[in-house]
Amino acid sequence: MELPVRLEQILNAAQNIKPYIKHTPLIRSENLDDILSCNTYFKPECMQFTGSFKVRGAVNKLLSLSDEEKTGGVITASSGNHAQGVAYAGKALGVKSTVVLPLDVAEIKLSGCIASGAEIIKFGYTSAERRAKAEELKNELGLVSIHSYDDPVIIAGQGTVGLEILDDLCDADCIVVPVGGGGLLSGVAVAVKEIRPNTRIIGVEPSVVPRYTKSLEEGRPAVVETQNTCADALKAAKAGINNYPLIKKYVDEIVTADDDFIIQAFELITLSAKLLAEPSSCIGIAAVLGKKIKFDRNEKVVFLLSGGNIDKNKIVKYLKEK
Repeated sequence: MELPVRLEQILNAAQNIKPYIKHTPLIRSENLDDILSCNTYFKPECMQFTGSFKVRGAVNKLLSLSDEEKTGGVITASSGNHAQGVAYAGKALGVKSTVVLPLDVAEIKLSGCIASGAEIIKFGYTSAERRAKAEELKNELGLVSIHSYDDPVIIAGQGTVGLEILDDLCDADCIVVPVGGGGLLSGVAVAVKEIRPNTRIIGVEPSVVPRYTKSLEEGRPAVVETQNTCADALKAAKAGINNYPLIKKYVDEIVTADDDFIIQAFELITLSAKLLAEPSSCIGIAAVLGKKIKFDRNEKVVFLLSGGNIDKNKIVKYLKEK
């Protein structure tokens, strides 16, 4: 079976989106080596334009549209980070964007969408509700739908993160990636494994939303019940049809992390690494604190911090909770 995304598509995406995104730095964090039992590196996509890796896939997707599709406009459903990416890409490329956000969307994510000129629609609380609303509006208004993760063009855009990691640390032993819908994990896994097969790829998802853990157990894309978690950017209930075969082929391990450890990880990243990353981004560190992942002490491990869009009231809340 031919896989939906190949390395060539990710390499092409890197060239296409280069004028619109930031090559985020790779940060060495020696002071966390003993705590995490490895040589610790961070890939802070929280420093990306829009504060999230999502802009990569969004730009790549909008660049792939025909002139007619661009003229008609696009629509997407998102908890916030992908919506900001689509709004940013739309503004940069002159494409009208409509974004369907949850009723409880984080203010910082809402503000980012507004700043990029997107039309805002708030609807429901779950990804399924938002996606149904977006589909209804797509048909009604003749818009192009931009899926947040289950699209080969989106996946290829997200995979450019993996290329950058290897550009900056060609001998990385392991890369730990947050898992929501799976676009980031599947894209990074293809990019890295096709270039350096010996680098381990580990995905981490919230223990209350284990859609890829269940998918790998069942041997097919699975759907789980959406539950509340502080990792609110990782709540997609449905594993992607395009993401699943890539994750099955290229990812070495999927583990889960509990909210208590995610909040501990958030404090560690905020106060010790001096980086502002939303709790969803800290889930890889949480898995280590919860003893779900172990490393050899001299391994070079990159923790991918996928985004940094968190409201200030939640920063105070989570630091107090710890």
